[in-house]
Amino acid sequence: MEFVKTVVLVTYFTLLSILSVYGAHRLWMLLLYFRHKKDVPQPQGDESYLPVVTVQLAVFNEMNVIERLMDHVVKMDWPKEKLEIQVLDDSTDDTVKVASAVCDRYKALGFDIHYLHRTDRTGFKAGALSEGLKVAKGELVAMFDADFLPTEDFLRKAVPHFANEKVAFVQGCWAHLNREFSLLTQVQAILLDGHFVFEHTARHRSKAFFNFSGTAGMWRVSAIADAGGWEHDTITEDADLSYRAQLKGWKGVYLKDLVVPAELPVEVNAFKSQQHRWAKGNAQVIRKLMKTIWKSNESLHTKLECWFHLTANCNYMLMVVLSIIMVPAMIFRAGTPVHILLLTDGPFFLLNAVSVGLYFGLSQKELTDNTGWLRRLKYIPGLMGLGIGLALNQAKAVLEGFFTDDKEFKRTPKYGVDANGKSVTKRAYKVPKSLMTFLELGFAIYYFGAVLVAIYIRKWASVPFLWLFFSGFSYMSILSLADVKLFRRLAMEEPADDAQSAANFVQ
Repeated sequence: MEFVKTVVLVTYFTLLSILSVYGAHRLWMLLLYFRHKKDVPQPQGDESYLPVVTVQLAVFNEMNVIERLMDHVVKMDWPKEKLEIQVLDDSTDDTVKVASAVCDRYKALGFDIHYLHRTDRTGFKAGALSEGLKVAKGELVAMFDADFLPTEDFLRKAVPHFANEKVAFVQGCWAHLNREFSLLTQVQAILLDGHFVFEHTARHRSKAFFNFSGTAGMWRVSAIADAGGWEHDTITEDADLSYRAQLKGWKGVYLKDLVVPAELPVEVNAFKSQQHRWAKGNAQVIRKLMKTIWKSNESLHTKLECWFHLTANCNYMLMVVLSIIMVPAMIFRAGTPVHILLLTDGPFFLLNAVSVGLYFGLSQKELTDNTGWLRRLKYIPGLMGLGIGLALNQAKAVLEGFFTDDKEFKRTPKYGVDANGKSVTKRAYKVPKSLMTFLELGFAIYYFGAVLVAIYIRKWASVPFLWLFFSGFSYMSILSLADVKLFRRLAMEEPADDAQSAANFVQ
């Protein structure tokens, strides 16, 4: 028993130490952000710089949102004779009819629109983008996923940065149309805000590599070709291409104030599918490029930022192990004096829990000049619980990325939810439930029992943490098992607290 106790506690503290390194890096991101906050990128071009632009819209079974997307794209402020629009449709449902009809309507109004439908989905999104480039007229290409709503001034703000011939891509910032839809969307919004407010800004302005996010951005066509083109040996083709381009000497520009609203997944299985794809894709990029990055002549700062970005999801594997041994570790440490617990656990608490609270809490403060951000702080514990509840899903994704050759791109369903939380859904696209959900339910039951044990042995300090694990796993498992239509109907019963959530993001 003494041997088992030693193994458990050594593993426990080793895992906490590794996770704390990533917690410390979170604080480093904050430091970099505030150090470079005023270093706003300035374009070299002005209003006279008017290259031909192709807008690429890669869609697959997006009947709920394709018309809304097109309505916003045609409103973008750019000379008609220098704007081409490509709808790259791989759909297998009635989206084909809807998309082609919308294209015909706007073509009749004088827009240069081309509808390209593929029946062979080779390469998925990367393959569609690559096919579109073969016939694209533009020197630059702008890209928007189907759930994004490009603003009228998007091209006017982004294009001038390409007057610098070293710029390969420009990335805009994501906002959230349906932040107020439910607890799930509130937490998702805060998670993404941390990434787009702090990570992208800090990396770009400190001259490290940062990743193109696949949508709400633009590329120079010649840079895509020079970097090797869109490749589909990973399912995060955006990160792959952006790293390859930067390794070739090209630069990216991140514009935090170029805000593009988008729809967040409103159903847990769709959210888990999206997160699974991102985690798996980044693991594939590690396999493909990490060795090249470390062998390159880039600075140590750049190499470390690539490492922390691409390996962040690997922590979920550690979280799974930690979730298993946390309860026995608690039992083995019963009776430990309080001052010893403060010395051993205090630094871990500061570098993990406190760093998360600071990081995501301050991201909300940076988005607005008023005090509205304070009411969002109540969602931080939910964010922590959601991260824990995702552990099994994400750990599986990372292992698949490292050890399988599966490159299937699984889309995230969109429902056409607007800023007021109203849905215009024409068709309910569903994500299949995973057997992993039952394992998450098992962990929820395990941690409910752990809470009872902690109360019984009077480990009061452990109860809040055990409850956090219980709530994370139970939320994920129960809502994953719930009927999609019922979930969405219940979510819609609560009126939006802030109908202008996307607008407030810009303020």
